[in-house]
Amino acid sequence: MLLNTVLHTIRDDRMESEQELMRIGVSLPDNLLTRFDEILTKRGYSSRSEGIRDAIRSYIRYYEWASEVTGERLGVISLTYNHEQHGLIDALADIQHQHLDVIQSSMHFHADEKTCLELIALHGDAKSLKEVAEGLMALKGVEHLKLTTISTIK
Repeated sequence: MLLNTVLHTIRDDRMESEQELMRIGVSLPDNLLTRFDEILTKRGYSSRSEGIRDAIRSYIRYYEWASEVTGERLGVISLTYNHEQHGLIDALADIQHQHLDVIQSSMHFHADEKTCLELIALHGDAKSLKEVAEGLMALKGVEHLKLTTISTIK
């Protein structure tokens, strides 16, 4: 009985340190997967799975960092999007108009025939800045978005 308890405890400890791998399916555009594979090769990854795990860890760290930011902040949202995406331009404008209390200014660039870059300057409570960024990020057609903030200068 004691031996079974010891073996069970050893197995439980080992299972806690080793995480069970889960298989998932992901659909990606060919050009995105090709670019990802090129980066994996340059960085010396042994597999796509290893690269995807690393990318997810990085995404989680960024999200957790952003969640901890509080107080009055100055910020910039940089985003790129496909302006040919149906309804996207109106949705971007609607979100920005809903947050006039924190949005100070925006600048729009045409990167190419279908891609636009927008920079949005913000000032206000960190929670409000994150709400703007998350609302924009959720829109179909937004290809990249990054929120950068600093504490206000006193």
